[in-house]
Amino acid sequence: MVDQDSIPSRKWASGVTGSHRNRHSVLAIDDNSPDVVADIYNQAGDDYVSYADGDPSQPFAFDGMHAYADRRVWAVLETKLADLRASGASSVRLLDGGCGPGTWLRRLVIRAHALGFSSIAARGFDIAQTQIQRARLAAGNLSSLPGVNVTFDVADLTDRLSEPDSSVDITICLYSALSHLPVDKLTDISREIARVTSGYFITTVRPIGSTPTAFVESLENVRRLKHDHVKDRCEIDLSDGRHVAFGFHLFTADELRNHFARNFDIEDLRGLDLFHGRFMPDARWNPLSQAGDSQIADELERLERAYATSTEFMDRATHLLLVARSRQAVARELLDKA
Repeated sequence: MVDQDSIPSRKWASGVTGSHRNRHSVLAIDDNSPDVVADIYNQAGDDYVSYADGDPSQPFAFDGMHAYADRRVWAVLETKLADLRASGASSVRLLDGGCGPGTWLRRLVIRAHALGFSSIAARGFDIAQTQIQRARLAAGNLSSLPGVNVTFDVADLTDRLSEPDSSVDITICLYSALSHLPVDKLTDISREIARVTSGYFITTVRPIGSTPTAFVESLENVRRLKHDHVKDRCEIDLSDGRHVAFGFHLFTADELRNHFARNFDIEDLRGLDLFHGRFMPDARWNPLSQAGDSQIADELERLERAYATSTEFMDRATHLLLVARSRQAVARELLDKA
């Protein structure tokens, strides 16, 4: 159990202001149901887009609070798209479960179009209706591109997916989406994702030893944060008087692998940002740039490469990245080689 009554903002704060504190009355939420989680993310509104993904008008800037992890995730996704195009595919189908404001799906669609896919079908879904509304608004111009069909729906990861069997080339489920789900449902969720995925499933989650986070709010606006690992429960008291409590599970690397190895071949499992986040400059405390920063950056990259897949370090990363391949795709590849 971690109980932090006072959270220092030096290293974790995203710089997002709590502007919505003037728009909402004091709220007390104390439930683990999907409706409650949806309500929390609905109230986060526009602030959450900036907090999670940076400027929505610059989807490839990757300069937010998790910039290093974002760059690594994007490198994987971009490579999978490029490999698919290089194989001769002219169409691609994409699925984003727990898409939030839709930033990652928009990135994939923009890149797929640039790579020359003539048919791009993409669907994102989330339990938070307000986030889906923002996703639709941000992606409005993409559907005007020839061959592009982008949709966003309100839906739950615990429900049956609407996609046909083996129809999705790349399925993603990034950052906190899986952690909000009941652990006892992850096996069924994995099976359902595997049913619709013909190519790759890529997910990131928070590991058991990760640094503190308030999920929908900058830690500079947190007065008290308590995470009970035994009960998978997070309680947050915000400086504007709101109290938020919801279910949240932190994973070990082995646990994450085991949940999806039953239905996928695991291609990669690694920690993201074991060191970078600890050295992030903060204008309120230390200079944004110093002499020797480039040497530090080079050394951090070396350390990340050296320890990202180390059992001793993965569970202490900021995020875990899992890249899994459909068993059907593996079987097809072996058949082609035979």
